[in-house]
Amino acid sequence: MTEMLENRPGGPRTPDPRLLAECLRACAECAQVCNACADACLAEEMVADLADCIRIDLDCAGICATTSAVLSRTGTTGPATASLLHACIAACAACAEECQQHASMHQHCRICAEACRRCLNACEKLLLSLG
Repeated sequence: MTEMLENRPGGPRTPDPRLLAECLRACAECAQVCNACADACLAEEMVADLADCIRIDLDCAGICATTSAVLSRTGTTGPATASLLHACIAACAACAEECQQHASMHQHCRICAEACRRCLNACEKLLLSLG
């Protein structure tokens, strides 16, 4: 992805294409992992106990997917870049916190919490690079 970002006509639309590529990868992975975690939660015997987790997983997946899609088109020059990154950070923080509460009983929640923290960190790094 870094190569694609560096070779756009008119040059890259970001001060550091590597940070943007890292963020795009982390957002895409997080969206997939959150969707998979929600699906795994639905298969658990005590699914009612995981209703909040499922909702937060799905919210985080949607926000991460949207962030990835928009940033892959606009780079960091889009008017909504900072807002999207803040929303993604908030969603990932909430999802990591919720999933961590279930991590000792459900490995899928542990894996999801880790993916959320990676995405949160990548979004924070990109946001900080914007100044």
